[in-house]
Amino acid sequence: MVYAGHAPGQQLMALDARAASASIIHQVIAGKSLNQVMPAILSKVAARDRGLVQQLCYGTLRQQPRLDAILNQLLDKPMRAKDRDVFALLLMGLYQLDGMRVPDHAAVAETVSASKALKKPWAKGLINALLRRFLRERERLTENLDTAAQNAHPQWLFQKINDQWPGQATSIVKANNDQPPMSLRVNALNSTAPIYLKRIAEEGIAASLCEHSPCGIRLDQPMDVALIPGFTEGEVSVQDEAAQIAALLLDAQPGERILDACSAPGGKACHILETQPELTELVAADLDEQRLIKVSENLQRLKLTATTQCLDAANPEGTFEPASFNRILVDAPCSASGVIRRHPDVKVLRRAEDITEMAAQQLQILNGLWPLLKPGGKLLYATCSIFEEENSEVVEKFLQSCSDASFEEGVESALIRRRFGRQLLPDPNGGDGLFYAMIRKQN
Repeated sequence: MVYAGHAPGQQLMALDARAASASIIHQVIAGKSLNQVMPAILSKVAARDRGLVQQLCYGTLRQQPRLDAILNQLLDKPMRAKDRDVFALLLMGLYQLDGMRVPDHAAVAETVSASKALKKPWAKGLINALLRRFLRERERLTENLDTAAQNAHPQWLFQKINDQWPGQATSIVKANNDQPPMSLRVNALNSTAPIYLKRIAEEGIAASLCEHSPCGIRLDQPMDVALIPGFTEGEVSVQDEAAQIAALLLDAQPGERILDACSAPGGKACHILETQPELTELVAADLDEQRLIKVSENLQRLKLTATTQCLDAANPEGTFEPASFNRILVDAPCSASGVIRRHPDVKVLRRAEDITEMAAQQLQILNGLWPLLKPGGKLLYATCSIFEEENSEVVEKFLQSCSDASFEEGVESALIRRRFGRQLLPDPNGGDGLFYAMIRKQN
C-alpha cells in the first residue's frame, strides 16, 4: 500500500487494525481526544480495516470504565507507564469478548497477535492468560463491579446524572453506552422531509421522520455518506435532530445579519441559510482556523454563501463593530455530556472539576459577544450539555450581570422546561442531549 505524501514506488505496510486501535485508545487514555489522534492513525490502516478500527475504538471507549475495572481485577499489579499500549490492547480484547460478535478464540488470537505489531512480543503470554481468565471468571469479575462501573460510567459522571436527572438517568446512561442513530437534515431549499423519505424508501433505505425537527430523517441503520442519495449534490446533510432545532429556534428573518459564533464544522450555519436564504450576511466564526476549512467545505457542497471568520468569542473586541448583528447563535464549548455516545472519550478525559471551568468560559463568551448584538436582537445560547451548571445557571448569572438582557421563554413546548431554557436529553431511540435558551437585548 502506498500512502499520500510518499514517493512513487515507496511502499509502506498498512498498520495492523488491532494494533492501530490500541495505539489510539492508549493516546486517549494518556489525555488526547479521539478527534486529535484517530485521523492520522486511521489513514495508515488498510481501507478495508478502517471500519473495524473505528468500531473497536468507539466501542472500547464507550465501555472503558467497566473494562478498566475488570482489567484491574485481573492484573496482579499496575502496568508500567511505558506499557500502557499493552493495557489499551487488553481493554480492546475484553471489549471484543464482551461486546462484539467475534468468536472468543478469534478475539483472543487476534489480540495476542497484535502485540507483535505493537513491538511488544513479550506481552503475548500475558494477554493470552488474562483474556482466557476473563472468559472463565466473567461472572465473578462483573459481580464485583460497583454500580457506576457496571454501567460503564466513571463514578462522578454516573452520580451527577442520577443527581440531576433521577427520573431519566437510566435512559441517559443507556443512550451514552449505545451507538448513536444517524439522522439527516433535508435541505429546505430543495425538498421536504416527507418527500425525501418517500424517495429513499423507493431505493430500499429504511428511515422515519424525526420527532422534533420538521426537516429531519432518522435512518434505521447508519450508512456511508457517499451512498446517501443526494448527499454529494447538497440535498441532505448529516446532523442530529437535536442540533437541527437551533436554526428553527433562531428564526432568522429576511435582511438580517447573523453571527454563528462557535460555528465549526458548520452544520447549524448551513441550516440557518437553508431556512432563511434572504439574509444580508451570515458570519460563521470559530476560534480554530483549521476547523473553519470544514465550514467552507460544507458551504461549498450545499452551494451556500457565508463569511468565515476566525474569532475568539470570549474576546472579540476589534473583530466586528458593536451592535452589528440582529441575531447571534452561541453553540458554546461545554462538557459534551449530552453527546457522550458520539464522543466516548468524554468518559476518559472529562473530570468533575471541568464543569465549573466550562461554566466560567461559557459566561465569558456570553459577556464577550453581547456588545455585538443590536438592541432588540436575540442571542440563542446552546450547549450539548445536560448539566445545570453549564445551562440554566450560566444564563441566570448572565442575566443578573446585564441590565439590558431578558430571558424569552419561547414556544418549544416539546422540550423539557428548565428555569432558564429548554432541554433535550440523550434518547436511545432519538436525538442527542442539547440545551437552548433565548436571550433578548432590550431596546
